[in-house]
Amino acid sequence: MSGLLKSSIGRKVAMALSGLFLVVFLTQHFVINSTSVLAPDLFNSWSHFMGTNGLVQFALQPVLIFGVVFHFVMGFVLELQNRKARPVKYVSYKGSANASWMSRNMIISGLVILAFLGLHFYDFWIPEMIHKYVEFAPEDPTRYYAETVHKFESPVRVGLYVISFVLLALHLWHGFASTFQSVGFNNKYSAGLSKFAKVWSIAIPVGFIIIAVYLHFNQIPH
Repeated sequence: MSGLLKSSIGRKVAMALSGLFLVVFLTQHFVINSTSVLAPDLFNSWSHFMGTNGLVQFALQPVLIFGVVFHFVMGFVLELQNRKARPVKYVSYKGSANASWMSRNMIISGLVILAFLGLHFYDFWIPEMIHKYVEFAPEDPTRYYAETVHKFESPVRVGLYVISFVLLALHLWHGFASTFQSVGFNNKYSAGLSKFAKVWSIAIPVGFIIIAVYLHFNQIPH
């Protein structure tokens, strides 16, 4: 593995594969979160399962955290590598002639998304860890929906989530669509997969925005 990451192609493949892994997680996360709008009782059931299942908590969750960290670290490494490889200084580099703004600024959107993940961990993951492993509070399988709705009470927080998901859509629009090319997938299905990736890159973040706004306007009375 370490030998693979020493080459430029190896780093791009590793970046693409970790991105695909996070795309799968994001899809699963969206499916569960959508039930908070469509079926709150089902949302409670799935959240309770995810929060108490040993395989999810002690195997899949660490793998997910590693995948997130690895993807962003590899992104920074590739960005530094690309800057060093440019024959001219960045100030005179006319990137807009050959690439979109997003493709030239993936590192910026990546940093914003990383900050959003920090907020998301602060809002949901850290309180959950404290609830279960510090306070040792008795488990209530029906608590998840009310707690989630409460997190979206503040319009400022909802606004931050909306901005983050817009940038996530832009990040995915370039990143997901180019993933198949990075792993060498180039055949008659490539164009169709690229179109699917772009539709997915918009649909999933927009879905998350709809969930956040809906929960904000459907608060549970205290």
